[in-house]
Formats: sequence, C-alpha cells, structure tokens
Amino acid sequence: MTAFPREELDEMVRRWLDANERCEKTGDWQPLAEMYTTDATYGWHNGPDDEFMAVGRDEIRDHALGTEMYGLDGWTYPYQKVLIDDQAGEVVGFWKQVADARRPDGSPYVVAGIGGSWFRYAGDWQWSWQRDFYDFGNAAALFMEMIKDGSLSDGMRKRIERAAAPQPGHHPRGQSPVGIW
Repeated sequence: MTAFPREELDEMVRRWLDANERCEKTGDWQPLAEMYTTDATYGWHNGPDDEFMAVGRDEIRDHALGTEMYGLDGWTYPYQKVLIDDQAGEVVGFWKQVADARRPDGSPYVVAGIGGSWFRYAGDWQWSWQRDFYDFGNAAALFMEMIKDGSLSDGMRKRIERAAAPQPGHHPRGQSPVGIW
C-alpha cells in the first residue's frame, strides 16, 4: 500500500463522481474505463454462489461497465458518503441504486440496503482495483416488485433473460481469476 497526498485523493474522488454523473446522464458507463489502470481488476459477489471479475481495462469496459450495466439505463447511483484513507490509497463510497421508474404512489424504486464500492488508487488519476458490494436479496426483491408492477424496462427484461445463460466475467464462488479480497 502506498500513501498519497490527501489533496490528490480528494481530486480523484471529485473526478470520479463527476464522471459518474456524466455517465448517468448519457446511460453509457463505458467511458469510466479510462479511470482504471490497464491491468486493473473490478469484481463483486453476485449472490451466494456467483462472483463477477473483470481483469484489465478492456474487460472492465466491455463487461463490468457494458454487459453488466445493460438494462439499467436511466438508473442513478447517488453516492451518500465517501471515506478516504490517504495512507492506504483506498477509498470507500456508499451509494444507492435508484431506478428511473416510479411506483404507483409516485415514489422511486430504490434498492433497500447499503451499496458501495471500495477502490485502490494507483496514482495518475486511475484506480488499480474496485470491489462493489450491494444487498443482492434486496435488489432481487426490487426487480420482482417491478416485474409485478409492470414497470421493468424492456432492457432490464432482456438482461434478466440473458442472465439464464453463462455471462462473461461470472465465475463460481472462489474460482474467479483474481480473488474478491
């Protein structure tokens, strides 16, 4: 672990949050790939038996920010709090997952629970790795609610259908090419 000046990490977080807002507006998350080193890794647990891991900037762009974000057009991920450890060069951000659809009462569909990302900074305005965490059970419950309410987008329906087949970057728990931890 390498220490970085606090001001540099603060600026990296500002750049990251600004880039996220731009991607939310366009519905295209792939430009974020430039904020990772060429050999970066990005992963998360996807339920009790599945892990996702993208290895390298190209897989991050194509799979983590491409395939995995398909169907989530219009969703936002507002950060609620960001914690910075300048001695370790690490950042943890806590975010919500908010759908663009609304419930019949007008309230937004929001995944309950805590979502977040843990990053390691590599310098030069790039992350060397990212690990996400979110409440899989609450996400699944929200998708079921949206299906029952008829408010799931066509893109999300296609994403759910596609998930029945093996997808790039998904591995049985403990068998991803890079460990989650």
